[in-house]
Amino acid sequence: MSSAFEDRKKGFENKWAHDEELRFKVFARRNKLLGIWAAEQTGLSVAETEAYAREVIKAAFEKPGDDNVFEKIKADFSVKSLDISEHTIRRTMEELLQTAKEQVEQEST
Repeated sequence: MSSAFEDRKKGFENKWAHDEELRFKVFARRNKLLGIWAAEQTGLSVAETEAYAREVIKAAFEKPGDDNVFEKIKADFSVKSLDISEHTIRRTMEELLQTAKEQVEQEST
């Protein structure tokens, strides 16, 4: 009987690890898409866009949550004197999170 419990425990642990991996991929994808969107708003070249998207992804690792990513985008827009509201940035983050989730789900099937 203890074997059944151990199997069940391992099953839950594996599911949790899988779910966390997918969650990580979704947020990394969202941040890349957000970096591409922000680069387009600032008029960066294709090569600069890829580098900027990587910077946005890295910003997410500095602190947990979305605040670092949001602050980076907001600050970069401010430097470029772009008048893009905080609401627009946050709404775009939410929309791109859904897009990223759909893309990652499609890739995993």
